[in-house]
Amino acid sequence: MRSDEALLSLAETRIPQGGQVGLVHADVGLTNFYAGRSTAVRALVDTGATELFVTSQIAHDLGFDLEEVGRKYVTLADGRRISVPCILGIQIQFEDRSYLTEALVMGTECLIGVAPLEIMDLIVDPKLQRLVGRFPEGPCARA
Repeated sequence: MRSDEALLSLAETRIPQGGQVGLVHADVGLTNFYAGRSTAVRALVDTGATELFVTSQIAHDLGFDLEEVGRKYVTLADGRRISVPCILGIQIQFEDRSYLTEALVMGTECLIGVAPLEIMDLIVDPKLQRLVGRFPEGPCARA
């Protein structure tokens, strides 16, 4: 299937206005790029979030010391602004795609926001309620 056919196929899977799309999760691998420690997680795909978010337990499992990392401000859905630990050198892998980035540490569930989705060329298939590659032949870097 050509990429334009794949996008057309997704366009035909419209959810009726007012219809609900369920929560979409994805099984991803996370690696501390510098220490080589890895773990597999089931993360919520959150198109309302911008970054990759991990729990403090996952950060510790990957070998990060949260007392020794930088911090970054995050604006929550309710408008509050809080400072959270920011870990650098974390690689996220999903199927044939990967992205070396930073992750913010907070919450009780790992979240994949729109920045990692865009970089890895992934979209949410609303009909199948899963994460899929935008192009079947693999990720596409744009210049």
